[in-house]
Amino acid sequence: MKRHLPRILFLGFIVFSYPAIEGHAQSSQAKRHLETARGLAYEPGQDFTGAFASVCVKPQTLAAEPPVFPQNVPPKAQWYAEPVKVFDNLYFVGTQVTDAWAVTTSQGIILLDANEDYAVEVAVIEGFKKLGLDPAAIKYNVITAAHTSSYGGSKYLQDHFKTQVLVSDADWNVIAKAKVPAEIKPRKDMVIMDGQKLTLGDTTVTLYVTPGHTPGSTSIIVPIKDGKDRHVAAVLGGRSPGQEEEGVRYFPTKNEALTTWKASLNRFQDVTAKAGADVFLATRGVNDHTQEKLNALKFRTAGRPHPFINKDAVRRYLMMLSECMDAQLTWNSNE
Repeated sequence: MKRHLPRILFLGFIVFSYPAIEGHAQSSQAKRHLETARGLAYEPGQDFTGAFASVCVKPQTLAAEPPVFPQNVPPKAQWYAEPVKVFDNLYFVGTQVTDAWAVTTSQGIILLDANEDYAVEVAVIEGFKKLGLDPAAIKYNVITAAHTSSYGGSKYLQDHFKTQVLVSDADWNVIAKAKVPAEIKPRKDMVIMDGQKLTLGDTTVTLYVTPGHTPGSTSIIVPIKDGKDRHVAAVLGGRSPGQEEEGVRYFPTKNEALTTWKASLNRFQDVTAKAGADVFLATRGVNDHTQEKLNALKFRTAGRPHPFINKDAVRRYLMMLSECMDAQLTWNSNE
């Protein structure tokens, strides 16, 4: 019996060391994805380090209950941003925190997101007037995610201008369940279908249901005019995988949220490549330092590059987030 003891001890060493070896391999794999994402996060003028810092982190443990709607309204100085004409048919009417975009057409305006409820009158309505636009011309309001930061101003638009609000079916369900004051929730209106073409006058935007940020987050392809030149903008409906917000839990597990968002990111990479997208439009300014690009527009002279036009930036942003998801999935599998 004694002569077999070393072999038994050796086998035991292998068995008990395997989890540690596997954990080390997973850690190395996550690090590789992280470093790839880091390399994609920054180029002069196209800075995605804000998104990198938020997404390329280990998945957080779920709270016992989903966080609820915040009741406090921040001072205007903390969120106000000047409206800006970005292209011939595209205007920024967001805040320092949330990005909202107005697409002008020959028969009215398509508004992408609507800011928080407390900001819609100043950012959108007053912003339109400063830009020489008519708020009554807002025919459609496309919502990218079931958060008040995206849809908070929608009901105001419904009530004052009879604007039609478009949300995916899954996100309409989230809005209905959200622990948000009823006076903020828009009335259920148009339901976004995956791949839907929304045409207003001479302009057609294409809507894609890309779940993962919320159960029905929506991404958008928008035709852009810049003088005689034509471009294509891509709006990704979110940044990070979402599991819960405003009292609603979206996905039962972290892994489901991560894999769902990863699949949507990969799909939208294909969509943007086929569309030839060369303009990235964020839904949150921190994701791409929107305000810095808007400021750069003030100093653009004839013949100089447009700060928003960069085909490689669209590719880099989506690839960066996809690599971040791979890192998170690796970390998650090791818990």
